[in-house]
Amino acid sequence: MIVVMNAFNEGKRVYRRREGRILAGVCAGLAAYFGVDVTLVRLGFAVLTIIGGLGPLLYVVAWVIVPEEGEDASIVESLVNKNRES
Repeated sequence: MIVVMNAFNEGKRVYRRREGRILAGVCAGLAAYFGVDVTLVRLGFAVLTIIGGLGPLLYVVAWVIVPEEGEDASIVESLVNKNRES
């Protein structure tokens, strides 16, 4: 479970959004969390891709560690919990 807390968003969680997604909803979720336009987040990933190539890597990492909207666990958490039960 990813919980980012600071003075502005105490207890608020990041989720991959189902509404407004293009791939996995990472950019839409981050935009909703930070209260910015989704286009700015997508541009940020594009810039990171062009300068240094980190955009796709960060996107995939966020895809697996940020839970989808309506879910309690991320992809990684689900796999870890499934292995613990075995």
